[in-house]
Amino acid sequence: MPLSSPEPAPLLGATVGCTAPHREPLQISAWRHERQWSIRGADSFEGIALVDGTTDDLAEVAEAARAWHDGTALGDMRRAAPFVHLTGRFEVPDLDPARLTQSEWQRLRTEAGELEYAWRPAYQALVEAAHAEPVLRGLYPFTSHWALRFSTTTRPRLSAVGPMLVAHDIDRYTIDTSFENEGVARFATAAEAVAAFVRRLPSDLAAVALGRRPADPTTGRA
Repeated sequence: MPLSSPEPAPLLGATVGCTAPHREPLQISAWRHERQWSIRGADSFEGIALVDGTTDDLAEVAEAARAWHDGTALGDMRRAAPFVHLTGRFEVPDLDPARLTQSEWQRLRTEAGELEYAWRPAYQALVEAAHAEPVLRGLYPFTSHWALRFSTTTRPRLSAVGPMLVAHDIDRYTIDTSFENEGVARFATAAEAVAAFVRRLPSDLAAVALGRRPADPTTGRA
């Protein structure tokens, strides 16, 4: 199993490669002041975490590293090492834009359900209301400073469309055009905010496309 560590601090981090080309190497980090280790495993196209987690059991880290290296299915990784946390994303090796969009929606909904902030119910309600709307469910969702936004392309090169949806508390939602303009339009429920948001979108939206990185001018490669 290939393993490498950064030269400046070999005891604080390591990466483990993977036999599956659609996965980045697993990142393993050692905490400085506690006996804890953290992992992060992402896909190689968008660079978004598929798994993460923290444990004080180094043997579990080894199990997770082996499973990641072998291309083990995400759910089976958690069975091999229970500390592994599934972010909600599923793997899309063929880079189908529609499936990448579904995967990101699943991650966003998982994240919204796991937040520990006081305003989590409002944010979760907004995410669920947006997902229930077919027009928005067909767009690629992303967040910026916890404002919910949408794109006509996937990561890593997003093409934002429309304004922003923001949850402030359980009975105050806004549509904003920038972070400086709070409350261009205000609503008492997430469903009302989402419905008004959809009315502001262009009527000729195309299906989500793959958002490739800009080409490197020196190589011509993305």
